[in-house]
Amino acid sequence: MAADPAATVELAELAEAECLGLLAGKSIGRVVFTDAALPAAQPVSYLLDGTEVVFRTGGGAKLATATRGAVVAFEVDEIDTATRTGWSVLGVGEAYEVLDPHRLAELARRMPAPWTGLWAPNCAAHTIAVPLRRLTGRRLVSAAPVDEPG
Repeated sequence: MAADPAATVELAELAEAECLGLLAGKSIGRVVFTDAALPAAQPVSYLLDGTEVVFRTGGGAKLATATRGAVVAFEVDEIDTATRTGWSVLGVGEAYEVLDPHRLAELARRMPAPWTGLWAPNCAAHTIAVPLRRLTGRRLVSAAPVDEPG
């Protein structure tokens, strides 16, 4: 009888340091926010700056308006459906607009290239930071198959 493929996968909780390491290794994530009292998600190019996720969005953009001073979530994942492995990291914090000119200049040098035209046309008008006050992560790992007595 064939083994159940779901039985060969385990879910492991990630430590905060590992979550930060995974976030630092990527540049595209999703901001989850409230839009007209409904949940919404938007993909963004981002930078991990210490324990803050920083992204840019366009002038007058719904995302900039919806996130300023709001509690938002930020999610990044990588899943391999063929091997049934991967990970997901979720951070939560109160977003704010970065206005300090010195920090904006420093961040501009380090920000990943924007996905202009795809997700956020003219995306450099607002720089939003999300201090990650709550950070959780999980990893899907293949478990070694257990030999059953024959």
